[in-house]
Amino acid sequence: MTKDELLSRSQAAIVEGSKKAAEDLAREAVKGKFDLTEVIEKGYVPGLQKVGELWEKGEYFLPELITSAECMKAAMAILQPALDKAKIVTKSQGKVVIGTVEGDIHDIGKNLVASLLSANGFDVVDLGADVKLEKFVEKAEEENADFICLSALLTTTMLGQKKVIEVLKTRNLKEKYIVLVGGAPANQRWAEEIGADGYAENAMIAVNVAKKLKGN
Repeated sequence: MTKDELLSRSQAAIVEGSKKAAEDLAREAVKGKFDLTEVIEKGYVPGLQKVGELWEKGEYFLPELITSAECMKAAMAILQPALDKAKIVTKSQGKVVIGTVEGDIHDIGKNLVASLLSANGFDVVDLGADVKLEKFVEKAEEENADFICLSALLTTTMLGQKKVIEVLKTRNLKEKYIVLVGGAPANQRWAEEIGADGYAENAMIAVNVAKKLKGN
């Protein structure tokens, strides 16, 4: 298989949501001693970008987004050990600490955001749901994160987003992190009111907002 064929098929595997093809092509790339960073950046990543475009056009929906993200993760699970072995470091888009705030057990939307961020090259530390507010700050400090992403699905728990930002301000850490908020009751106005750096109404927009704010 030529390099161009491999890149083309890798992109198609992500767009078509074929996990087996994505994995097989990743194995072929390793076995054939292809430039693995090029395979990722010119094969798999453009496929994921195409999926995002199709979603924005209304041609793809939530299941396709999730499937494509899973295909990307499956390919990376094969490529990453080979990259590590060769001591090749792929460029990270940034480190993200994400979770659903305290008192809120909803995590479907948060999980999708975490999955898509990971598939798009972000290092994601997922704290889960019902996360104590101090934990976001502690983990961000521990991981030397770039982003803190706060999800809330209830009007009663969205105040937790505001409180995390207040904790950051109290500790003089607000300028150190890019804080993103999301969830059903949140909106751009709320984000501005509480001093968040960004808001995203869905997972694909969250990826784009994160890239833009990080300057990627």
